[in-house]
Amino acid sequence: MNAKECRAAPEIVIVASAFGAEAVRSRGHAAWLGAAAAAGAAGFEVRRELFSHEADASLPALHALGAAVTQHGMWAVYSTPAALYRDDGALDAAALAAAYAEADALGARWLKLQLGTFAGRADAVTIAKIGAGSRARLVVENGQRELDGSIANFVALFAALEREGAADAVRMTFDIGNWDWSGQAPLEAAVALAPHVEYVHCKSSGGQGARRFPVAPAPDDQLFAKILRVLPSNAPRGIEFPLDEREPAEDARRRVAWLAAA
Repeated sequence: MNAKECRAAPEIVIVASAFGAEAVRSRGHAAWLGAAAAAGAAGFEVRRELFSHEADASLPALHALGAAVTQHGMWAVYSTPAALYRDDGALDAAALAAAYAEADALGARWLKLQLGTFAGRADAVTIAKIGAGSRARLVVENGQRELDGSIANFVALFAALEREGAADAVRMTFDIGNWDWSGQAPLEAAVALAPHVEYVHCKSSGGQGARRFPVAPAPDDQLFAKILRVLPSNAPRGIEFPLDEREPAEDARRRVAWLAAA
């Protein structure tokens, strides 16, 4: 038995947007929980930007949605488009506190934000204080913009967190496909940032420039497979590419099994 056969299969998350942004906005997140659970997903990522009404982000509504996720035998990730750092480089403490409150109402395992404009000072102690007592772990994602999709910025962030004495205050969601949007090499990013990664978004990209769009990784994509081998094997993997809209539940089942074995 080889090492790959010995390791436990990673947990698989289905990101709500995989079912189609407009479909989720029109029907709500809860409408897709049954399909995700039946597909074998361990987790479900709730996306704040896919709420059709601001009331969907109220704490009672999030608590009810979190209860539904649990009833389907899954755990939740809460993703918000808010950024950790403002345009002037300062920590957005108010946005972080609000996001933590929402994530905790949902009962999320992870709270995912964008990096924003990191200017060299992490303000790690404040981040740790805001998150103290929260169930959710804070992870920042490499985004599709140059400012929060730079390998160097993430290396600098984690160095600053360690220097400021709160290295575990922020961890990382590593989005494999997003590096294409920001013009960075995903394998280079994986080598540099793997020690900080707790959650992996899985997708590739098609098209070019402003016309780039997310797609499922090809089964024979050797670069994608190599990146997964570099990243922590115990980090949950999220399906963030579009599922087949003609048969989303069946496609979800196939994709969960494939990604768990990849």
